[in-house]
Amino acid sequence: MIGRMSVLLVVALVSPLQLAARAQSKEVTNMDKVRVRYMVNELDPAVKFYTTYLGFRVERQSKPNFAMLGRGHLELVLSTPFGPGGAAKPMSDGRRAEPGGWNRIILNVPDLQTEVARLRKAGLHFRNDIVSGPGGAEILLDDPSENPVELFQPAGQR
Repeated sequence: MIGRMSVLLVVALVSPLQLAARAQSKEVTNMDKVRVRYMVNELDPAVKFYTTYLGFRVERQSKPNFAMLGRGHLELVLSTPFGPGGAAKPMSDGRRAEPGGWNRIILNVPDLQTEVARLRKAGLHFRNDIVSGPGGAEILLDDPSENPVELFQPAGQR
């Protein structure tokens, strides 16, 4: 009887520890993801753009002000500059976040020429033509709120 109670006590103590370890392991895995926030004028066109043309999937959404999209280890957080979220709140000096600018995510592609042709055929807007440097070739694609997305083909893949 005492042996059985000891086993039950050990199981009762180990099980919560195992659950905590699993939860911590999941947190570590989530920490491997990189998150980027883009401010967008309208949520629906931005979600459609990233899911239809760039291979993202919707992970979470709270219309009309927030969506989290995923692609590999990248989470793209889309927020409107209005609404209840913290991203829509002004800075202490009064400045507000807004779409556009030049900071961008970079998506590697195996064949830049083919990818650009596909996206141009879909009527999407590019800021420039393909440019090349020692590291590879790139082009800047605008999302519906004029946030840039760099499509990049590393030099070894040309």
